[in-house]
Amino acid sequence: MKSKAEVIVIGGGSTGTSIAYHLAKLGVDVVLIEKGYLGSGSTFRCATGIRQQFTDEANIMLQKYNVERWKRLSEELEYDVNFKQTGYLFLATTEEEVEAFKQNIELHNKFGVPTRLITPEEAKEIVPLLNADEFLAGQWNPTDGKANPFKTVFAFAKKARELGAEIYEYTEVTDVIVENKEVRGVKTNRGVIKADVIVNAANAWAPIINEMAGLGKEFIPIKPYKHQLVKTEPLKEGQIEPLVCPPAWNDSYVIQDGEDGGVLCGTGIEHGPTYDMTPTYDFLRGVLKWATRIIPALKYVHILRQWAGFYAKTPDSNPAIGKIHHISGFYIAAGFSGHGFMMAPGVGEAMADLIVKGKTKVPLDWNWYDPHRFERGELRSTAFQIG
Repeated sequence: MKSKAEVIVIGGGSTGTSIAYHLAKLGVDVVLIEKGYLGSGSTFRCATGIRQQFTDEANIMLQKYNVERWKRLSEELEYDVNFKQTGYLFLATTEEEVEAFKQNIELHNKFGVPTRLITPEEAKEIVPLLNADEFLAGQWNPTDGKANPFKTVFAFAKKARELGAEIYEYTEVTDVIVENKEVRGVKTNRGVIKADVIVNAANAWAPIINEMAGLGKEFIPIKPYKHQLVKTEPLKEGQIEPLVCPPAWNDSYVIQDGEDGGVLCGTGIEHGPTYDMTPTYDFLRGVLKWATRIIPALKYVHILRQWAGFYAKTPDSNPAIGKIHHISGFYIAAGFSGHGFMMAPGVGEAMADLIVKGKTKVPLDWNWYDPHRFERGELRSTAFQIG
């Protein structure tokens, strides 16, 4: 194991591996440290979705840029991450929701995101198995999509290594070395690595890293909330290609896996704060109640597996991204509240640019995601949390 680097990235999910790749691309001597295996936190447990349909300018602009990155990512990383623009379809059950959809669409269109209002009949053309009679209208964006989280993390890590990055799995940070309010490195269960820059990309575990650096766990109040998914046996390709969600139904959603055709069924029901990842039977019963109401044909398919993961949530469900001013050389990109995977390409690029150049062309609103907003008692409008 190396004893010294220019930058240490803590956390080997989609965000951490993206940051490491983009730093290596800029010629930085970077080490990534992951206490388990790459992707073992939230990334490998996510629902694969990538969307621009948020309800605030900052997230819409970042995600519009990210979709363009995702379109080129397989070629850039020389590894197919299975990105497909299969869309996101939100469904309204009341006139109030229809009006809210119209406002959302106006905001999306203002920033060049081609969301539009569609009829239930049009929704059924997009999703042939949809129980369209339950809905009044749809909020549809065909340029949203999905990708393979396993292949994405592997591709970022593979390319980062090719560019000179060192990645250490099953290596746990036990302390962050800070002297005179300046980063000096980390202690791990395998030894000490010195560096003048550290990036905390540990997501649900980010408060633990912050505490090691002397900031306190509540400096950025990120809490892990257990979310669960079930997956069915494969269906014929093209039956439920977009993520389909009626928000009024407990934020429940279904989406067909982009590779094997199995259907992922999720919901907004969460438990926590907790680091427990034990799947529950109550969730299985609850999520299938809504999934089979959205897609009645799911009553007749087999469930293959069920698992749990984390939404690493901040009080406003927006991540903390940027430089920590209390400690020289300390940065954070964590608390993604379920959106880390979809944001990873642009966030990794922006963080690398910030560290090396002090600025970036990525349309990331540093003020919106400011890690210090919590200590000032400032919260943003809550980021829309689906898929």
